[in-house]
Amino acid sequence: MGDKGGSSRSAEDVVRELKQAMQKPSGEDYRERSLAIHGLVCARCGREFDHSNRHLLTVHHKDHNHHYNPPDGSNWENLCVYCHEDAHSREILGEYFEGTADKGGDEVACGSGNHNEGTGFGILGEKLQQALHKKKQL
Repeated sequence: MGDKGGSSRSAEDVVRELKQAMQKPSGEDYRERSLAIHGLVCARCGREFDHSNRHLLTVHHKDHNHHYNPPDGSNWENLCVYCHEDAHSREILGEYFEGTADKGGDEVACGSGNHNEGTGFGILGEKLQQALHKKKQL
């Protein structure tokens, strides 16, 4: 009577099977491996984490290839969310000024829009472009 669909599985069995089905295939859970290898510390700022705030640590792929996950952890560094955001922001800004950034996005607006309209970053953009030009000459 209570056996709908002819199944005699308990709710616990169903939950266990669902959890197993949702688990990532072996080799894809690099976050836990990286935390075990490198510890609960940000590789950039040195902030230490514990079980209560470990969710604030992310795994950064050094070569930016999320599919390259060697078991020794050599392509990973644990970064806090702040340092991880900073790392990617710097990359995007660098690509923008080198001219290798994706041109499909909108330009960043700058106040009144009359300073250095080519980059959208005003005087800061001019100074960064000058610094990049100087660096390329070295």
